[in-house]
Amino acid sequence: MPQTELTNMVMVYDDHGRALVQERVKSWRGISFPGGHVEPHESFLDSAIREVKEETGLTVHNLKSCGVIHWLNTDTGDRYLVFLYKTNQFSGELLPETEEGRVFWMEHDELLQVHSENDFHKYLPMFLQDEYSEAFGPWNADNTPDIIYL
Repeated sequence: MPQTELTNMVMVYDDHGRALVQERVKSWRGISFPGGHVEPHESFLDSAIREVKEETGLTVHNLKSCGVIHWLNTDTGDRYLVFLYKTNQFSGELLPETEEGRVFWMEHDELLQVHSENDFHKYLPMFLQDEYSEAFGPWNADNTPDIIYL
């Protein structure tokens, strides 16, 4: 039976053209925005707020939806959904590092040049351009997913 995994990712940005990133060390390595799995009892928004707090120490407010990225394994029917948010409203003290990895600010123009095992660069148009609401990436064991922005 096909499985569906629900996750989130949040771009926290400031008024100086920077975004908060993690240099992840668990399950896959590389630069990413904070985020994680939606727990069974949570809304998508609540899970995003919780994940940012756990991974950065910051409490985020007034999150704006940036859409969803929908990965589909065409062999198994498994789906991996990533609900995307962004905000420049936050409070608290930034943790320099958590068990997920180092946390730091990065200039927006540097984001496109970073390496990550999770194809982070494919997520960026959803955060940085307001023209998309969904991205779809069909894939299987024989091919690497191409993403279609909708």
